[in-house]
Amino acid sequence: LAVDDISFTVERGEVFALLGPNGAGKSTTLEILEGHRHRDAGTVEVLGRDPADGDREFRDRIGIVLQEVGIERELTVREVLEHYGACYTRRLPVDDVLDLVGLEGLGDRRTHRMSGGQKRRIDLATGLIGDPDLLFLDEPTTGFDPSARRQAWEMVDGLRSLGKTILLTSHYMKDVEALCQRAIIINEGQIKHDGPLEEIVDRFS
Repeated sequence: LAVDDISFTVERGEVFALLGPNGAGKSTTLEILEGHRHRDAGTVEVLGRDPADGDREFRDRIGIVLQEVGIERELTVREVLEHYGACYTRRLPVDDVLDLVGLEGLGDRRTHRMSGGQKRRIDLATGLIGDPDLLFLDEPTTGFDPSARRQAWEMVDGLRSLGKTILLTSHYMKDVEALCQRAIIINEGQIKHDGPLEEIVDRFS
């Protein structure tokens, strides 16, 4: 089993982390919550809906940042965000999103001219352009140097202050310490620990 009878709750406005080694079941769990993978059994509720039945209204309220988005290299950053933004009935202004992810002034640059860290910021921007109530972040700071990682923490903290709910996975414990109030540790498809972040840090540091 990829995911074996796990149960957890994320509160509105919370930043919550799924931790665990590769193959633990984190990505499968996220895909079920996002409505992109059907579960074999059990009950799931996201934003008051079963994601397996998620319609346009449900998808309009979530943002997803994958480990790799696969952006068309010949488009400008602005064109990428306009393209993704067209999928949503409500969306943030492109310039506001560029400012939020630290790409102000770079909207007209083609994506193949961006550094690895800047491309990851574009990934984050695509998840934010639809002004989601719930944001899924899969390894959000992969490829970031220490300075960019701290800026990403500030960005996520700003989203939390706006009342956004954020569910993330990360291999960087410092990310989790900086961002989250609670976390679960998944291994072999099961939850091995669930509780306040302080308990997890004390136990595994």
